[in-house]
Amino acid sequence: MFSFVRRLRPLVVLVALALAGCGRATPPADAGNKTVEDWFTIKVGDRTVRLQLAVRAEEQQKGLMFRPAMAADEGMLFVFDRPQPMGFWMRNTEIPLDIGYFDHEGVLKEIYPMYPHDERTVSSHSREIQFCLEMNQGWYRQNGIRPGARLDLGAVAAALKARGFKPEAFGLN
Repeated sequence: MFSFVRRLRPLVVLVALALAGCGRATPPADAGNKTVEDWFTIKVGDRTVRLQLAVRAEEQQKGLMFRPAMAADEGMLFVFDRPQPMGFWMRNTEIPLDIGYFDHEGVLKEIYPMYPHDERTVSSHSREIQFCLEMNQGWYRQNGIRPGARLDLGAVAAALKARGFKPEAFGLN
């Protein structure tokens, strides 16, 4: 019996991890909604970009890993259910990126460069970050997007809804 239980341990851990994420306003897997692979048009400052939304824990953990390239005005928006300090790293990430840290009102607070395969954490100074936007390195500078710029939270709410999430669970209407 002990051997049987030992073989089940990885399954039990996976089930526990899956259940732990249930409070994140996660829609059913068969809801037929858009996924992390879909693109959404969202404004950042005065620029319109195409973004994928990483909302579920497993999507956020994978992020942009293993991608060889990304188009000029494409990126990934990491959406969290509450403001908190943030930290990202570049494990298995091929593309040099910049990360923008936005607060719960969609205001850009900080921008940092990140380098391929660098596993040092790039932490926010603010403890009130709710949205993190990874773009190609240099994108923020090249487009004049500086702290104080705004993320279009109406478009983020619509994208979350299209993904099957309730925007209210993320403090959005």
